Amino acid sequence: MSRLVIVSNRVGPVRDAARAGGLAVALVDALRARGGLWYGWSGDTNNQSAGVKVEQAGPLQLATADLTEDEYDDYYNGFANRCLWPLFHYRIDLTAFDRRYYEGYRRVNAKFASGLFPLLREDDTIWVHDYHFLAFGNELRQMGAEQAIGFFLHIPFPSPEVLATLPNHDALVRGLFAYDVLGFQTSRDLERFCDFVVREAGGHVEGDRVTCFGRTIIARAFPIGIDTEGFAKMAAESEDARRQQEKAVRSLRGRAQMIGVDRLDYTKGLPERFQAFERLLDDYPDARGELVYLQIAPTSRGDVQAYREMRQELEGLSGHINGQYGEFDWTPLRYINRAFARRSLAGLYRASKIGLITPLRDGMNLVAKEYVAAQNPEDPGVLILSRFAGAIYQMPEAIAVNPYDIKEVADAIQNARYMSLEERQERFQALFDGLKRDDVAYWRDSFLATLEHEAPMHRNTERSA
Repeated sequence: MSRLVIVSNRVGPVRDAARAGGLAVALVDALRARGGLWYGWSGDTNNQSAGVKVEQAGPLQLATADLTEDEYDDYYNGFANRCLWPLFHYRIDLTAFDRRYYEGYRRVNAKFASGLFPLLREDDTIWVHDYHFLAFGNELRQMGAEQAIGFFLHIPFPSPEVLATLPNHDALVRGLFAYDVLGFQTSRDLERFCDFVVREAGGHVEGDRVTCFGRTIIARAFPIGIDTEGFAKMAAESEDARRQQEKAVRSLRGRAQMIGVDRLDYTKGLPERFQAFERLLDDYPDARGELVYLQIAPTSRGDVQAYREMRQELEGLSGHINGQYGEFDWTPLRYINRAFARRSLAGLYRASKIGLITPLRDGMNLVAKEYVAAQNPEDPGVLILSRFAGAIYQMPEAIAVNPYDIKEVADAIQNARYMSLEERQERFQALFDGLKRDDVAYWRDSFLATLEHEAPMHRNTERSA
């Protein structure tokens, strides 16, 4: 079995992966099982060490490289988070079309590739993650790397018309053909990628083989999952989860709780969600005093103007709703800007009769899956999920809503409040069975099997032809 090399912007918490979530657990388990290397940015822009720092963590290694402040500004703050992130989430209005950022992004991808290349073994399997490293595989190939290299995109892939607005979009897509396997969250993301290749780059598609720029690769949808049974057990049995659930139930004093958990990000549809809750209280007076909406939204990228403005907007909306509808013994909206430990979140999910997950655009959304996994099968809550979240394709039993339609979301909340126990149980069981089948281990194993078994055969066939 070949050694596995994981490449991501930040190196996962190997020593306490379970605290960080199912994705880290799945990758660490694979690295430990076969020996491996996890490589990425150190998180440091001040202490400029020479070269790559490698440390041993049991059977696997961690390798990290520093960035200069200028590299961080152009690669991370610039191209990754001011260009790719908004554009891939269809926010052209927030995209910074600055070619300087792309040059910085390309240089950092080349820097990281040159740091990894001397550490590679001939039979390594390399798995690169997310939009920070679209150009990484091509940089490795330019250095002479011939190993199997796969790439998985954790965020949505945009339509050809949207992607074409980005300067250097052609170079980005060309670089993706240095990989042997491309993985996307949903079949729709895969379709948009193939559409771009055919319409904009003159390539062609045959099944899951995509040919362009003189190379044929495998491109498929690999929807990411969670550790379903592990999270369910945590919610039901861990002391921290039970304590948080009991605390929440006491504070509710017989009322129902609706929960949303999201990073503070303009892709999550939080202002629209707050407005939908206000519309519920206005249209359905019976919800007043009976429903508490808990929104947990830890601050992210607080140095970006768009995020600061959104936080101010949400604080204004929550204050308005509580001032307009609140009573001395009932606060309708509890809005919290700090993160909670996963065990505590599991308890809060289990205490919530409704999960409100309505992003404007999302690659997958694992919160929706964790909410379902945390439920009590005897008395499960109801998931309301945006039709623009990748998770909706795996979770058709959720109540699907258009997050832009404030009234539709309000009506869905009212529907969920009065849904019968029988229907809630039927929806939950179907959702839970699907989450168990397509869990994070299945996602990991499916991708690696394609990269390690199908891709080499395909490359050998290409060479012989």
